[in-house]
Amino acid sequence: MNIGLYFGSFNPIHTGHLIIANHIHEHTDLDKIWFVVSPQNPLKKSNTLLNEYDRLHLVELAIEGNNNFRASNIEFSLPKPSYTVQTLAFLSEKFPNETFTVIMGSDSFQNIENWKNYEAILKHFKIIIYKRPGHEVNPDRITENIHVLEAPLLEISATYIRQCIQEKRSIRYLVPDVVNEYIQGNNLYQK
Repeated sequence: MNIGLYFGSFNPIHTGHLIIANHIHEHTDLDKIWFVVSPQNPLKKSNTLLNEYDRLHLVELAIEGNNNFRASNIEFSLPKPSYTVQTLAFLSEKFPNETFTVIMGSDSFQNIENWKNYEAILKHFKIIIYKRPGHEVNPDRITENIHVLEAPLLEISATYIRQCIQEKRSIRYLVPDVVNEYIQGNNLYQK
């Protein structure tokens, strides 16, 4: 099975994540997409991160009923901060019959040289890059295992959603209703 690994903080998961994942699933040969919740991204500040188990639960709520998607806590048991190369090595060993493809935005790809052992990722794994506004992909950096996919361009960010919550503004339609209800019901992302 060809599994797409969509890594992210998902702080919180939002409609943009889901639209991108669905688009990638429908327009590639991926059989499943796993939303890999990263406890701590070494390239991002962690002071605004909600507890990883709450973020995982929000992902589970958001994808409930979609058999093509799975929420993954695989990085919870790995050393922190989370390094994609270590997660890929662990998954490849644990699931030797599966093929793993990394899903990333063009913004992340622009910074891949900052990733730990990024050369190993580029050499040993397929990568699907979806375009993000303002982040073009240099055609000279595309190799045979990298596929750039046109996808809906959505300028929804988790940062904006958290800001709306703190300012007591609605996040309806930015996140699935069930995610909104859980966030509001549990007073998540309040100052």
